[in-house]
Amino acid sequence: MEVRRTAPVKLVVPDERYDDLHESARQFLHCANRAAEFCWDDDSYANCVTANSTARDALYEQLREETDLTANLVQEAIRRAVQATKGCVERWKQGKRVSQPEFTSWSMVYDKRSATFYRNRVSLSTVNGRVECDFELPADSPTPYEQYVLSEDYEFRASTLQYDKATDEFYFHITTRKYDTDESEVSEDTEHQTVLGIDLGVNSLAVASTGTFWQGDEYDHWCREFEKRRGEMQQRGTQAAHDALLRLGKREEAWRKQYIHTVANEIVSEAVDHDCGVIVFEDLTNIREQLPQAKWHHIWVFRHLAEYVEYKAPEQGVSVKQVEPNHTSQRCSRTDCGFTHESNRDGEHFHCQKCGYEVNADYNTAKNIGLRYARKRQHRLRSSPKSGSGEAPVDVRITGGTFTRAELS
Repeated sequence: MEVRRTAPVKLVVPDERYDDLHESARQFLHCANRAAEFCWDDDSYANCVTANSTARDALYEQLREETDLTANLVQEAIRRAVQATKGCVERWKQGKRVSQPEFTSWSMVYDKRSATFYRNRVSLSTVNGRVECDFELPADSPTPYEQYVLSEDYEFRASTLQYDKATDEFYFHITTRKYDTDESEVSEDTEHQTVLGIDLGVNSLAVASTGTFWQGDEYDHWCREFEKRRGEMQQRGTQAAHDALLRLGKREEAWRKQYIHTVANEIVSEAVDHDCGVIVFEDLTNIREQLPQAKWHHIWVFRHLAEYVEYKAPEQGVSVKQVEPNHTSQRCSRTDCGFTHESNRDGEHFHCQKCGYEVNADYNTAKNIGLRYARKRQHRLRSSPKSGSGEAPVDVRITGGTFTRAELS
């Protein structure tokens, strides 16, 4: 099982080297946008370039001549454009409106050659040689940097250098990876699994198939409060109000992240407490279309909550999966029924028009999410020649017990 961790570190950049980093970022974005222009085709996604080797072979030499960036930074800029193009092509294939990727935010991607780590500092490639930056680490130990970057269990993958204009500070987000080789880990394909389904929605922030609800009332309340305070500051129009608005934005972002971290921890704990080896969400790729009534902060929290759970769960021996969202809110979750119709759901209430089953709509959806994964897994095991009898049990944890393999059949 792969476990990824990112350690954010504040950098102490010498005053005389600020301009070198800013110019490096400008040229990095130039390379990324040039690569995006090369990869994109307005007429057909089939003509878009989604192979990194193709873009690199066509652009590398030219971009090296156009900029003062090192070879590795040019290659990372090309790779960023290719990955963004791939994402747009996937949405285009699904009939979504897309356009050529454009990079405007201050950031650069460093690999292990362009960033050399020491215990408390890093050496970064720039357009004017390397710059040595000390780390400003929190007093509390162990820090994420010590836990992951300095750990022999994790290997360095890549890092992103970002600049905070409001505070005039640089931050390095260091991504690491390890593989959990614990022999006691449950085999996904051949051993017993118990599944926890999670529904994310507007009425309730999250609902588990065990019947646990995360209402999100406090989250919505503070979102409204922050929005109200932003409006008041914007009306003043003074420089002081502008500065206060920037500080408020920082506090709001920190508060949102902490809130979602807390909920994510509780979801993982819910899985562990109920002996679940898998947490299952709906595929959030088209979340805006699935929940057209959701506000922007709801979309933000859905995506980040799923990401944080996926980030945290593997350390507890729990994997995270996704299933297609089609009709999970309209299907009756009773295993002896399964009747699907849009009339079954009315807001927060679910009432099956066939069998009469009545329950909270989000809880019904959470059970269906778990059931969909369980059924797909059983079908895959039964049809696979490598799975033996294909009878590896899979349960879905629900209120007061489980749906067992026999009930799922």
